Amino acid sequence: EVLKDPEKRAAYDQIGSHWQQGQKFTPPPNWDAGFTFSGGGFTGADTAGFSDFFESLFGHASAQHGKEGYTRTFHAQGEDHHAKILIDLEDSNQGATRTISLKIPEINRSGHVHIKNRTLNIKIPKGIKEGQRIRLSGQGNPGLGDGQRGDLFLEIKFQQHPVFSAEGKDIYVDLPLTPWEAALGEKITVPTLNGKIELKIPANSQSGQKLRIKGHGLPGAPAGNQFVILRIVTPPAVTDKEKDFYKQMSQTIPMNPRMEMGV
Repeated sequence: EVLKDPEKRAAYDQIGSHWQQGQKFTPPPNWDAGFTFSGGGFTGADTAGFSDFFESLFGHASAQHGKEGYTRTFHAQGEDHHAKILIDLEDSNQGATRTISLKIPEINRSGHVHIKNRTLNIKIPKGIKEGQRIRLSGQGNPGLGDGQRGDLFLEIKFQQHPVFSAEGKDIYVDLPLTPWEAALGEKITVPTLNGKIELKIPANSQSGQKLRIKGHGLPGAPAGNQFVILRIVTPPAVTDKEKDFYKQMSQTIPMNPRMEMGV
């Protein structure tokens, strides 16, 4: 369905061609990243929005005395803009300065929406978390009269990482293990955002077990942690020798992993 808000509609149009009549369509993650929204685009159903807009517009009226009597001048601060931007986890871990491109939907006098591109150099604070916002003062809409410009708020989202994921300040990584590494317990090289480290795997570890590496998450006061999720990978049994080895293991180490299920 076409969205009422012209700004959101402009962003949605980028992926709207994938929608087909009569079929349920779910937009891809972060489909609106890189677009700025000001909360405008009022329609007939948005009477409350109109009311709020005019209250903010005329609520800052001031009277000035001129040669021909009193004139009324209106001042209103410009609207704030909001945008979602995608950054790398490494940018948050180290702090960075990046050039970003934003798409600004603008409505012309005929009511049509066109896209204006804007480029900004921004500083990404070290340790910023997903969902936090960077405020750029005075980078929003111009004000009316002597009203100040609005601000631009950039909401942080992380690009999908091939190894790590983040929850708050904590970093998560899946660590594949062979059955013997999990059973015997060995030192394994583990990746972190700050380089590789050695991690001692406890003997008789199980798949899904979570180990914590303190202080190896995103920086902060205190820093986050890194959690390692163990994933046991079973080697395939292709040759007769490999199959015989598994049969011998089943006899040497008999086990019923479904005992708690009553089967």
